[in-house]
Amino acid sequence: MRDVPIRDEVIRLGQLLKYSGLVDSGTEAKHVLTEGLVQVNGEPESRRGRQLRAGDVVALKGDDEPVRITPCPT
Repeated sequence: MRDVPIRDEVIRLGQLLKYSGLVDSGTEAKHVLTEGLVQVNGEPESRRGRQLRAGDVVALKGDDEPVRITPCPT
């Protein structure tokens, strides 16, 4: 599992997918969400605007390494 630090308290799922490198673009993020290829904390998720917080785990089907959101060190 790879940790992805975020600056703010929350990040939207579509932003995290791009920021973490799980997808290359917003269009690709929309596609993987529509196709049901994304899980948040082990549950399928299709909402691009889903707010995520430190401790949430996001996995993309076909990608071997899920990402865990962590707070950015101060």
